[in-house]
Amino acid sequence: MIECEDVYKVVVAMAPLYVALMLGYGSVRWWKVFTPEQCGAINRFVCYFTLPFFTFEFTAHVDPFKMNYPFMGADAISKLIIVAVLAGWARWSSKGSYCWSITSFSLSTLTNSLVVGVPLIKAMYGPTAVDLVVQSSVIQSIIWFTLLLLVLEFRRTGLGTVSSTDSDKDLEGNVDGAVSSTPPFWCLMKTVGVKLAMNPNSYACVLGLVWAFIASRWRLEMPSIMEGSILIMSKAGTGTAMFSMGIFMALQEKVIACGASLTVIGMVLRFVAGPAAMAIGSLAVGLHGDVLRVAIIQAALPQAITSFIFAQEYGLHAEVLSTAVIFGTMVALPVLIAYYAILEFVH
Repeated sequence: MIECEDVYKVVVAMAPLYVALMLGYGSVRWWKVFTPEQCGAINRFVCYFTLPFFTFEFTAHVDPFKMNYPFMGADAISKLIIVAVLAGWARWSSKGSYCWSITSFSLSTLTNSLVVGVPLIKAMYGPTAVDLVVQSSVIQSIIWFTLLLLVLEFRRTGLGTVSSTDSDKDLEGNVDGAVSSTPPFWCLMKTVGVKLAMNPNSYACVLGLVWAFIASRWRLEMPSIMEGSILIMSKAGTGTAMFSMGIFMALQEKVIACGASLTVIGMVLRFVAGPAAMAIGSLAVGLHGDVLRVAIIQAALPQAITSFIFAQEYGLHAEVLSTAVIFGTMVALPVLIAYYAILEFVH
């Protein structure tokens, strides 16, 4: 049975995140401390410096030879379930849509696992559970964001589209014709690779994983001068990332930019469909105990802000992802505490 002290422990871990979030929001919306141009500079500082060091620091301390492969298998199964459902919906439903399937996949599967997940899971289940969240983040960065970029480029370039009769329907059933060329597959892969190389968190994750393999294989320790240099930046990662998210929220015209119905659908996909698919995947591979609980809770974390950045760049339902990031982060704490309480009855 979960006790008030357990809930308080989670609130204590999460409250500083929301303090940083509100300071970022207030600095722009209420106190006018920063101009939009200065906000852009702050966001770039977070994107190119503190967050990559934060990602590298956690990834570099993972032992790749002791990864929880059933946990990763459950994660893969859950995402394949969602892909299968969305593909079936797009193919056979009268309201099905390839574009909305991409957005729904982002909403169901891509989470803010390091910034929000690490302090939350550590408070709930201890330091050993943090390794699972970091493993999930590594797989998300290397595999799922890459695949998301691939399908977004596929959509934009029209690979495989040979006729102007091909079309895509939106949720109201409207049809938008598309006339595209068919670029070579390797040209598409090159474009995706360049975009990944331009994302500092991608190479921070890869470099961290490379060091983790080397250090674990030959029992090496990072030189103290190097580790200190990384830590001085990475320790600012969580606070500055949440501050930056608050700035992002303040710069938007509306907290809910896509209307109430799409907001509800987005929240159901984020906080219900994603965890439900993870529960199925976890049971399929036989997860139990705290590993099962961590698997489900990390699937219910707030929306990854990177998914909004990609949606904005590719012009695909950016207002829906913006609402998911903002509103989802606001409601995440009570939702996650509810999951925490309910999962105490699961063994």
